[in-house]
Amino acid sequence: MLDLSSLQYSSEYPGVMAIIFTVVCSVVLGVAVAFTYEKTSRDVDRPDNFLQALILVTVVAATIMQAIGDSLARGLGMIGALSIIRFRTTVRDPRNIVFIFSAIAVGIACGVMGYTVAIFGTIGFCLTAFLLRFSNFSEKQKLFGDLKLKFYKVDGNHKALEEVLKIHCSDFAIRRKEFGTGTGKKSGLITYTYRIKLKDSFAAQKLVDDLDDLYGIVVGDLVIENKQFDTI
Repeated sequence: MLDLSSLQYSSEYPGVMAIIFTVVCSVVLGVAVAFTYEKTSRDVDRPDNFLQALILVTVVAATIMQAIGDSLARGLGMIGALSIIRFRTTVRDPRNIVFIFSAIAVGIACGVMGYTVAIFGTIGFCLTAFLLRFSNFSEKQKLFGDLKLKFYKVDGNHKALEEVLKIHCSDFAIRRKEFGTGTGKKSGLITYTYRIKLKDSFAAQKLVDDLDDLYGIVVGDLVIENKQFDTI
């Protein structure tokens, strides 16, 4: 049976068994991080190369830390060597960045032979990710959108408009207000652009239907996360 205590105090010149155990441990924990991302992410498009990167980066970080050991000179040399690399990939989702850092942290912990920290840290991170996945902090759907309305000051009822918005939206705010120019009825035309957050995925078309029933209000368009809804 492998004695873990014998691996904890040989970071300067780790043996073959210590290196093998470090690689295996980093791979297993990297798979746990990637599995957690796969099961907790709400993105429809989850590229396989990103999941593979989460696993591979743990091995890379562990290897770097083992190569450095306790040597300050090797550490400075590694920093200089890695500074040559320029990463141009843009990570738009902050959550993805967190998972990348977690995979690197796991690799670093394994590389310095802090296996207990690596294991319990990964367990804590994964459990927290699953808890957040089913909590109120995680949106089941992206229900944010833009609503454009044409409102006639003479005939339109702005109070009734906001009552309808309160029924179908959990939150809304006016982003732009434009006054019409010209003569006649066009001079009393106001164009509102609202930023809205729907209560559920079925509220979009109901919102359009209820707004179309209001006298003096014309629905220009409703776009919920790049999806256009039919208007009259």
